Amino acid sequence: MQLRTFFKYSLFVCLTAIACNNKGYVSPPKYISDLRVLGYLHSTNNWMNDLNAVDLSLITDLNLAFINPDATGNVPANDIYRQVVEKAHAQKVRVFLSFGGGSPPAHLEGLLKENKRAGLVNGLVAAAETYGFDGIDVDLENALINEDYAPFVRDLALALKAKNKLMTAALASWNSNLIADSTLQRYDFINIMSYDKTGPWNLNNPGQHSPFSMAENDFNYYHKTRNISAQKLFIGLPFYGYGFGPGAPGSMNYKEIIRVYPGSELNDSVVVPSGGAIYYNGIPTIRQKVNMAITNQAGGVMIWQLRGDGDGDKSLLKVINQVKNK
Repeated sequence: MQLRTFFKYSLFVCLTAIACNNKGYVSPPKYISDLRVLGYLHSTNNWMNDLNAVDLSLITDLNLAFINPDATGNVPANDIYRQVVEKAHAQKVRVFLSFGGGSPPAHLEGLLKENKRAGLVNGLVAAAETYGFDGIDVDLENALINEDYAPFVRDLALALKAKNKLMTAALASWNSNLIADSTLQRYDFINIMSYDKTGPWNLNNPGQHSPFSMAENDFNYYHKTRNISAQKLFIGLPFYGYGFGPGAPGSMNYKEIIRVYPGSELNDSVVVPSGGAIYYNGIPTIRQKVNMAITNQAGGVMIWQLRGDGDGDKSLLKVINQVKNK
């Protein structure tokens, strides 16, 4: 029995004993999973307005995507970061500065090299301290996972640890064989990008871009093959879909899908009348993935991205919390 499971069991026994008195048995409080819920907030410098649309009570961690350094390695000053962090902290939500992304600035590759690496590390740590971020999220992808990746991660990890800050990563599994085990272990937790299996860049392979099997296989890869603790793994959940066919959009967020196609929240694909289909994750699949995370004692789930969620009882974020708190 793992320590976390033993602790929960002991707490359950204690609460049950307290709840019993001479008037008879009183049901103990319901079990609540300690699964963390991390959401990326992708914004084009409209941080506070975008944050105001998020119910912070439904997440535990917030990644601001993306805040990239300038050509010298420094993060451009913007006091709105402090305001966002303070608002999130008031709701007990941790906040991370996420840099890189799928379309990073061209100068970022050069900043990773040995002669400029210290400037980038110092700039990121300074931003974390200045604005109160809980840590830095490293979202280096594709060509940026190269010979400079490991030494950069090493140096950033040491610098952040000295300031009691966390370091996390957004990683897929398809190219993670390029990253050494020792480098992966430096991260406090890893956000697994279990989506984008296919998309508009691969029109000859239409279909689901984030199937349940992908989430399961990615988790098993990092946990069992790469020996990363389950508690350090966050399973990625997409709040968007990809279209294939002459009448389908290249991409569409979940909020728009359920608005245009009523009832689509209960499915994982929808046929486009003018030709083609859109593939995404609806409520049943999101529920299944969250249950899988809880069953495997994963550290949490990760959402890309919060602005794509629906409203009311169609909200995927609410579904995640319903499963978590059942």
